[in-house]
Amino acid sequence: MPYVNIKITKEGATPEQKAQLIQGATQLLVDVLGKNPKTTVVVIDEVDTDNWGIGGETVTTLRKRN
Repeated sequence: MPYVNIKITKEGATPEQKAQLIQGATQLLVDVLGKNPKTTVVVIDEVDTDNWGIGGETVTTLRKRN
């Protein structure tokens, strides 16, 4: 049973966009590895930008500066 965990920043991804991510990740495993879509699990975690760091700074700080 494949398990895919997608982490994105919490910035308003719509339910439709999340559904597309789930469908696309599932289809990729079907196409590339021949996995059964009925047993493929995809989880989307939305992370607050204060809890996501790049280059030693939070995404919140980086976005405020840019």
